[in-house]
Amino acid sequence: MTTPPAPHRMRRFVRHNGLGLFFLTGFLLALAGQAVAGHAEFNNQLTADGMAPVSFGAYVSSSDFAVDVTENWQSEYLQFFLYIFATVWLLQRGSPESKELDKAGTESDKDQMVGEHAKEDSPRWAAATDWRGVVYSRSLGLVMGGIFLLSWLTQSVTGVAAYNEQQLRQLQAPTTWGAYLTSADFWSRSLQNWQSELLAVASMAVFAIYLRQRGSPESKPVGAAHGATGVEG
Repeated sequence: MTTPPAPHRMRRFVRHNGLGLFFLTGFLLALAGQAVAGHAEFNNQLTADGMAPVSFGAYVSSSDFAVDVTENWQSEYLQFFLYIFATVWLLQRGSPESKELDKAGTESDKDQMVGEHAKEDSPRWAAATDWRGVVYSRSLGLVMGGIFLLSWLTQSVTGVAAYNEQQLRQLQAPTTWGAYLTSADFWSRSLQNWQSELLAVASMAVFAIYLRQRGSPESKPVGAAHGATGVEG
């Protein structure tokens, strides 16, 4: 079999992975922009406090930058974690973000193609009837939940470091990690992100009942009835 030329392979790779590449590129650009803007803002604050500004490298390796990044990461992964598990059981009539109204729950082994119902091309663990099958059948939610907890933990560690740096600049006593977990600063950082993520998911689920985006799998077909549930365009 003839191997396609390199440019053709590259175009095919981009075509087959366009969605992931688009959002990964957007993430890197946004992260870089956040670092540049955050560095300028941080140095403005230092100058206002009568302190010397820091270099860009020192800023991006600081707890201030880390806590700003991780507080957003944890809220995003919380959103996906809750969405994945909630949509197993909870339904929304007319929304393509919901399963059909008679399919609430984990569904049958036949519907999910697990155990003896696995196909030849099914993932190997899908056919397992022991702990591997149980874990794999919930692996997406478990990984999203694990990343959320890890990001939230990182936010708390970097957050207390950034908080204490600010306390010291203001000649106030630092606090412990345990005390920071119950502080207004920690919960304000967390909740201001959570509420926006939950609102966005709720808006998507409800708006998609009545509004359409032609060609998008996140929308119903343009001519589908408002009451059609679990139908993707």
